Amino acid sequence: MTARSVREQARAKVNLFLHVGERRADGYHELASLAVFHPAADELEASDGAQLSLSLTGKEHLAAGPDNLVWRAAAALASAAAREGWVTGGAALHLVKRLPVASGIGGGSADAAAALRALNTLWGLSYPPERLEAIALALGSDVPVCVRQTPRLMQGRGERLAPAPGLPSYAMLLVNPGVEVATPQVFAGLTQRSGAALPAMPPRFETFASFAAWLAEQRNDLEAPARILAPVIGTVLDALGAQQGCALARMSGSGATCFGLFENANAAQMAAAALGRAHPTWWMATGAAIAD
Repeated sequence: MTARSVREQARAKVNLFLHVGERRADGYHELASLAVFHPAADELEASDGAQLSLSLTGKEHLAAGPDNLVWRAAAALASAAAREGWVTGGAALHLVKRLPVASGIGGGSADAAAALRALNTLWGLSYPPERLEAIALALGSDVPVCVRQTPRLMQGRGERLAPAPGLPSYAMLLVNPGVEVATPQVFAGLTQRSGAALPAMPPRFETFASFAAWLAEQRNDLEAPARILAPVIGTVLDALGAQQGCALARMSGSGATCFGLFENANAAQMAAAALGRAHPTWWMATGAAIAD
């Protein structure tokens, strides 16, 4: 019998704004965010296997054992299925890492969500997205929003998800200066909070200009403490904001990846070319934002 395999793209998650509220009794902070997705992605392949295994290419320093978030996602899905009487068997997982690590664009979380989707198909479970999101929450706050890879409003610590308002077409340029920022250290340095209530927004943004203007009124509360830990983030934001056609430059998540918003892909590509000449060691990726 021919072995089956399923491939999934683990796309970069971008927080267009991130407002932080008070710390909860469980240690997590209340959050409010608009998360969208960029075409830049890791790739996960799941194939039939006698037992669970994981191999990696692209970031050889990462561990591929049971502590890896992809492995934990596979184990969590198998455990949930077993409780309902499913026999899932094993799987051979191979992850191709292309996104920067510890960079604020949900690389590990997106990989875990990709594993849930791939194994849901490979094992014939047919769980709906809501079921996968519930399993995902135990793996990390950003994993549930990465299950569908569509624009979503996030609240709580990431467990309360809702469809985003209608968004116009636009392009993003992602830039990472090659530094890793530890999320716990960023939160530890947080001194100013916007609160975790979602800001008022229309049901649909009709134009890119109106969307960019609304986003400019929001913020990423983690940007200030991240810039203290990694001052180069400020350099990236200044360089992005100076590019022709960049309507907004902001940090994503807890950093250090930053993004610039552009009305179209051509403008984003021109900005990437200019930045690449000035900063050849920075990681960059352009692309149209993923729609619903």
